[in-house]
Amino acid sequence: MLVVFIRTLILYIVVIIAMRLMGKRQIGQLQPFELAVAIMISDLATVPMQNTGIPLINGIIPILTMLAVQILISFMALKSTRARNIICGRPSILISAGKINEKIFRSELYTLNDLLEQLRNKDIYSIADVEYAILETNGQLSVVPKAAKRNVTPEDLNINVKYEAPAIDLIIDGDLIVSNLKRVNLDKSMLELELGKIGIKEIKDVFFASMDSDSKLFCQVKEYKE
Repeated sequence: MLVVFIRTLILYIVVIIAMRLMGKRQIGQLQPFELAVAIMISDLATVPMQNTGIPLINGIIPILTMLAVQILISFMALKSTRARNIICGRPSILISAGKINEKIFRSELYTLNDLLEQLRNKDIYSIADVEYAILETNGQLSVVPKAAKRNVTPEDLNINVKYEAPAIDLIIDGDLIVSNLKRVNLDKSMLELELGKIGIKEIKDVFFASMDSDSKLFCQVKEYKE
C-alpha cells in the first residue's frame, strides 16, 4: 500500500507540474491540441498508477514527452502566424452584418441551437439583436450586438469618468502581504495605524483588507478569532 501511495503522489506531482507549465488557460479556453495533450497526460498517469508492475519511469517519460511536444507546438504558434493558423485554425464568422452565414455553420458542424445557447449565455435572446457573431478557435463565441441593443456607456452620454484600478489585497485571513504594501505606499506601522482608527488592534484579527485606487481601505474582521 505504501508503494502505491508513493507512486500515486509522485505521478500526481508530475502531472500538476506538467499542467502548470502548459499555461494558465481554463479548460474551456484550451485549443484542440492543448486539450488533446491534457487528456493524454491524464491517461498516461493512470496506467503506472494502477499497475505497480509497470516501472514508474515508463509513466513519467511519456508525460514529459507530451509536455515537450505541447511547449514546442505552442512556441511555433507563438512565433508564426501561418503555423498558428494550421495548428489552431481560424475564427469563423457565423453572423456578419446581421446575416447568418449558413455555409459556415455546415463547414463547422455548428447548429443554430448551439448558437442560440451561447447567445443566451451572453444574455442575448434574439439573433436579430446580433451584428456579428464569431466562433473562436477554442469554441467560444464572441458577439457584437447591434448598436441599438448595446448597453449605454459613459462615452455615449459624454460623461467623463475617473480612472479606476483594481483594489490591492493587503491582508488575507490574517496574513499581511508585504509586497503589496509598497504598491500603495504604506508600511506595516502605517497600516496598523489605519486599522487602529477603525478599532482593529492586530493584523491577525483581519479576515480581509484591501485598498482601492482612491486609497480607501476596505476591511473585514474575522468572525472566529484564533
